Amino acid sequence: MIFDAARLSLANLLAPETRSVFWKVLGLTVLVLIGLWFALRGVFIGYVWPYFAELLPTVPDWAGWLTFVFALLACIGLALGLALLIAPVTALIAGLFLDDVAEVIEKRDYASDPAGAAMPIGQAMLGSIQFLGVVIVGNIVALLLLFIPGVNLIAFFMVNGYLLGREFFEFAATRFRSPQEARQFREKHRATVFMAGLLIAGFLAIPILNLLTPLFAAGLMVHLHKALTRRDPSFALVQGLRPNHLRG
Repeated sequence: MIFDAARLSLANLLAPETRSVFWKVLGLTVLVLIGLWFALRGVFIGYVWPYFAELLPTVPDWAGWLTFVFALLACIGLALGLALLIAPVTALIAGLFLDDVAEVIEKRDYASDPAGAAMPIGQAMLGSIQFLGVVIVGNIVALLLLFIPGVNLIAFFMVNGYLLGREFFEFAATRFRSPQEARQFREKHRATVFMAGLLIAGFLAIPILNLLTPLFAAGLMVHLHKALTRRDPSFALVQGLRPNHLRG
């Protein structure tokens, strides 16, 4: 079930119906990352380099290689800083387009089912910012655990697997259920959702490809939510039911 959902989500990334969203997210993410690179570089040159420049006259001639080492470390540091920003930046941008991806999948692959309801733009932006916070916290925790031998890689997958699985599954479920019902449904199937989250974390670990993590995760969870709904009669959806947050 999980692998079928992942396979369908991968196929969806380059499907004609979602290609425009693909290029929007990729293009905007690259532009923002370029802007952040120049911002980080400007901060380094403006606030860090002057202190180092003051020390240069005191460095003996025989230790001139220290200048090269420092410059190399600075470049690596800037690159790592930018790498850490990839996930949250992508999350923030892609979060605004997730409903577009979900709508395409639902209309194409589940045409006989009741249509899901997209969040109002205000709630969508709030959800995008919330997810941004989740990604930042998760990666800070994983980064801190990187210094513990034998735990680093496991920590990355466990933390991101749980957080990404939770957020994206509840996104897919909330298109058909109230937020409370979506949380209850996720908790009932938490093991399956967590396993799917691990797949998303694996996708996130692939350089360049990880720019599309939110789109892949959204598609995966839309398919997974549909599959779990069909298998769980106690949480089956009533035909035509709209989420509580959009009733009235």
